[in-house]
Amino acid sequence: MQEKSLNKLLRQNRRIVKEHYPGLLPRDFIVLSELTRTLRLSVSLGEISRIDGKWYVTHAGLLKIAVRRGCLGIRTVLQERQSDPIAGRWVFKATVYTSRGSRGFAGYGDADPANVSSLVSGAEMRVAETRAVNRALRKAYGIGLCSVEELRGHSKTPNSSNGHGDFANQDPTNSSVNGQPRLWDRLCLLIRKYNLDAIAVKAYAAEFCGTETLSGASRDLVESFISHLSASAKENRDTLICKLNSFSGTQEVNS
Repeated sequence: MQEKSLNKLLRQNRRIVKEHYPGLLPRDFIVLSELTRTLRLSVSLGEISRIDGKWYVTHAGLLKIAVRRGCLGIRTVLQERQSDPIAGRWVFKATVYTSRGSRGFAGYGDADPANVSSLVSGAEMRVAETRAVNRALRKAYGIGLCSVEELRGHSKTPNSSNGHGDFANQDPTNSSVNGQPRLWDRLCLLIRKYNLDAIAVKAYAAEFCGTETLSGASRDLVESFISHLSASAKENRDTLICKLNSFSGTQEVNS
C-alpha cells in the first residue's frame, strides 16, 4: 500500500474510532495506528474491531491479509471423533498453505451451544470451521491479535420452543469458572442433547437443591444437580422422563 493510501486509511480509522469509542486514551490511538500500519485493515469495513477495551482482528480481515500475501489455499476437515452432532458440538482442523511446497499451518476450532452467541445459534458447525480457519491464518501470517470469531459467546442462551432461553437469566451462579461453560449453558446443553422439558427440569432442580426457585440455589448445589441430571439421562432416559413428567406444568416463580 502506497504511503498516501496508508495515511488515508489511518485518518479514516482514527475518525471512526473517535465516533464510536469515545473516551479513548492517547495510547489507544497509538496502538490503533500501529495495527493499521502493520495489518493495513479497515475499521469501517469490519476488518478490525474493539471489544471490552481490546483490539481484535475479524475473519474478513484475516482473509484480506491472506489474499494480499498470496495465500495458495485453505483446507478444512471435520474432526468426526471429537464432534458430537447430537449435542451440537463440532470440531474442525484447518490448514493454510502459504505457497507451493508449503507443508501448511494448522489450526483447530470448536463450537457448541455453550460457547457461541445466541445470534449464531444453530450455526455451530460453521462457527467451528471459521474459528479453525482463523487460528490457522493467524499462525500462517504471524497475527498476534485474537480474532472476534474465536471469542466465547456472551449473549443470552438462544430461546427455543421448549423454553431453553429461560436458563439465560443472569445469576451469581451463572458465571464461568476457569474458562468452563456457565452453569445455565451446561443445563441448556443437557436439555438439548436429551430433548428434555426445560420447565420441568427447572422445577426438578429446585426440588433437588431444596430451594423455592432454582435461582436461589448455591453454585455447588446447581453443580451437583447438573451431574445428577447428566448421569440420570445417560443411565436411563426413560426413567428420567417419567420423573420430569411429575413436574409437568410446574412454573418456577421469580426465576
